[in-house]
Amino acid sequence: MGEKLTEELLNELMDSVTLEFIEKLPQRKVSLPQRLNELLIQKHLKKSDVIRRSKLNTTFAYQIFSGDRNASRNKILQLALAMGLNLKETQDLLRISGVNELYCKDRRDAIIIFGITKGMTLEQIDDTLYKFGELTICEE
Repeated sequence: MGEKLTEELLNELMDSVTLEFIEKLPQRKVSLPQRLNELLIQKHLKKSDVIRRSKLNTTFAYQIFSGDRNASRNKILQLALAMGLNLKETQDLLRISGVNELYCKDRRDAIIIFGITKGMTLEQIDDTLYKFGELTICEE
């Protein structure tokens, strides 16, 4: 049997009389640096290449990877796109970072989602955002 859908889990939680339900949920809380480094390994990427492609300040980017600095939503998106993450992986990275996930009803986010699902680069997505009058990811 596969993983339960969020809606199914929510219904089960709402029908529960006690909090014993949470024992069924995973406790794993991964940090942003842990997840970034896991992704580097999984995707056979070099940190220096990802940082270069992300267009982030090198020192700042290394501090994000080490956990010494927090990153904004746009900085996380820059790293996700530089790593070539798919939408699910990008949303996961945003969630772990404690920032809002991409929301398809938001015009800017919809453009970013489209770009990610079509395999567009950071530069291509930024160009598209600019053409539609939206703030680019690297504009921060």
